[in-house]
Amino acid sequence: MRLGANLRGTYVSMRTAGASVAEESGLPSYIRFPEWPRPMPGRADGGPVVVTGGAGAIGSTLVRSLVHDGTPVRVLDNLSSGRKESLTAVLGTSGVTLRVADVRNLDEILPDFEGASAVWHLAANPDIRLGTENPSIDLERGTVATFRVLEAARRFDVGRVLFTSSSVIYGLPTTFPTPEEYGPLLPQSQYGASKLASEALLSAFAHSYGMQAYIFRLANVIGPGMTHGILVDLFDKLRKDPTRLPVLGDGRQAKSYLRVEDCVAAMRFVGKTASETVNVYNLGSPDQVSVREIAEIVVAAHGGRARIEYSGGTQGWTGDIPKQWLSVEKLRRLGWSSARTSREAVEMTVRELAGARVA
Repeated sequence: MRLGANLRGTYVSMRTAGASVAEESGLPSYIRFPEWPRPMPGRADGGPVVVTGGAGAIGSTLVRSLVHDGTPVRVLDNLSSGRKESLTAVLGTSGVTLRVADVRNLDEILPDFEGASAVWHLAANPDIRLGTENPSIDLERGTVATFRVLEAARRFDVGRVLFTSSSVIYGLPTTFPTPEEYGPLLPQSQYGASKLASEALLSAFAHSYGMQAYIFRLANVIGPGMTHGILVDLFDKLRKDPTRLPVLGDGRQAKSYLRVEDCVAAMRFVGKTASETVNVYNLGSPDQVSVREIAEIVVAAHGGRARIEYSGGTQGWTGDIPKQWLSVEKLRRLGWSSARTSREAVEMTVRELAGARVA
């Protein structure tokens, strides 16, 4: 079998752009090197934007921000955790559509990618603990879903894919604050493994098909529209029993927290400013706050009468990362910094939740 044939013996015709390279190297004349990275013709740089998971807490905030700037948006969401009501303010706007669809179904979502200029891929299982109970959830809703979105983008030459990853891909880091270059990356949960696999797929598609990829490794994002997480859990527990607050772990777990509107502002800033083929950025606050501090803030918002009871142990649950503190120096050098500390973000969100409870 000669060079230039594939494994079945069929001759592969390659582009002729690199003919001079073959000639200068003394290789046979039928070998041709393709242009690399391969250009993707027909891109709609000013076209609509696709947002998967656009009815979730982060997704709906992103959609509203894009619509405010006049960007046509096509939202894809199966509403398993997102809520249509979160998009009420924008669904009547010209150029904004919502398709209730599962992004794993390629044929169902393909029409929304035609003519699109970018895709923001946020759709995923939002609850880390759920993936531990059912290990296939993050594979299907995370890794497989990401592949389908990337394949849809490839078929319609969508030039930019922006993806919400997570700080949990770092596993149990030994360097704090943890920079983007940290390794090895050893996730402790199926959720983290799925996010890391999705990052690898974005990198592969970007380098293979001339896309630009943006990977956002998020700290704990909090704010309006949350359906899970420590603040929701603590409020639910006090709603059931105002006299005691059971807390998982020993209270010394500490993490960074970021308000959802700051998260969206940071993502959009990076998307407009960074220009590498693959752009990886930690998004978070420059500090961290402990579970003990959060529990005390929540109890104070409920009148300060509840007794806090810690279950003990360094982890809150299987797959939990007891200490998470992202380095945001790379983001700062690019030109963006969070307007709030982690504690300020927590206090603001607790006030909102407490106000909603009273209302």
